[in-house]
Amino acid sequence: MDQPLNRSNKDPAALVASAKRALRIEHNGVKMLMEAMDGTLGEAFVQAFELIRSTHGRVILSGVGKSGHIARKIAATLASTGTPALFVHAAETSHGDLGMITSDDVLLVLSTSGETADLRNLLRYAQRFEIPLIAMTSRAQSTLAVAATVVLPIPSAPEACPIGLAPTTSTTLQLALGDALAIALLEDKGFSAIQFRDFHPGGKLGASLTYVREIMHSGERMPLCGADCLMSQAILVMTEKSFGCLGIIAEDGSLCGLITDGDLRRHMCVDLLKLPASEIMTLQPKVIDPNVFAREALSLMNAQKITSLFVVEENKPVGIIHIHDLLRLGLQ
Repeated sequence: MDQPLNRSNKDPAALVASAKRALRIEHNGVKMLMEAMDGTLGEAFVQAFELIRSTHGRVILSGVGKSGHIARKIAATLASTGTPALFVHAAETSHGDLGMITSDDVLLVLSTSGETADLRNLLRYAQRFEIPLIAMTSRAQSTLAVAATVVLPIPSAPEACPIGLAPTTSTTLQLALGDALAIALLEDKGFSAIQFRDFHPGGKLGASLTYVREIMHSGERMPLCGADCLMSQAILVMTEKSFGCLGIIAEDGSLCGLITDGDLRRHMCVDLLKLPASEIMTLQPKVIDPNVFAREALSLMNAQKITSLFVVEENKPVGIIHIHDLLRLGLQ
C-alpha cells in the first residue's frame, strides 16, 4: 500500500508568499545587472565580446559548484548558437583536463568569490600559455579577477536564500549575463534558424524547423485528377490515396480546386457519380509553399480546421502533407 504524501503544515498562502519573495529578490538582482551595463560592466562586456569574436579556437568555460553548473549551461548555449564552446570542470583540470585547452582558445571562468582553490592550476596554466581569460565574478579584487584579461563584475545582490548562503541570485545573474553574451555573438554572426536547426536536429526544435518539402508526399502519392474527370473515377482516386481529399488540376497543370469528404456529403445525390469534378470542387483551396517550416503548416491547419494541405510552386501541386505527418514529427 502506498504511503500517504508527507504534506507541509505551512499555510499555502505563506508558501506562495515565500516563492514571490525569492522571485522578487532575483528580479531586483537582474535589474541591478541591467543598470550595471550602463557603466563598467557594459565596457567589460564589449571587451569580452571582442575577445571571443576574434578567437580562432573555442570558448572554454569553467567553474566549481553552482557556478560550474551555470558555466556548463552557458557553454551549451554558446555551442548551440554558433560559438564553439566546451565546459571543463575546474577540479578536473589538475588531473589531465588542462590538455583540452589550447593557446587558440579563450577562457570564461565563473566564480562568485573568485577565490576557489580549484581554480589555481587553471589560472597558472592560462598565464603560462598566454591564454586570454574572462572572469565572471562579484569580487573585482579577487585572485581570479587579478589574473583575468577581462573582468565581468557581477553586482553583489542579496541571495534569495533566507540565510544568504545558497547561491541563488548570484547564479541567476551569471546565467543571465552568459545568455546576453551568447545572444550578442549570435546576432553578430547573423545566425539563422536554418543554422540553428543544424545543431538541433532532434526533439521538438528539430521538428519545428523541418521544411515542408522534407516531409511532403509527392509524385504518384498525390491525389490528383482533372477538372473534367467524372466523380465515379475521382472517388476511386481519392479513396486509393487515403488523404481524405482530392486536388483538381486545370489544363495548365495548376491547382484549381479541392474535393474533400465534406464536399461529397454536401453534394450527395443520385447523379453524383456522373458529375464532373469541377461541379463538386471547392475553389481556391488552402495551400502552402514547400520552403516554409513544418510548424507553419501545422499552424495553418489548426487555424483552418483542416487535415491536409497541398504543397504548390507557381500554383502547381508538387506535394501534399497530412496532419499525421506533422504529429509524427512531434509537433503539437
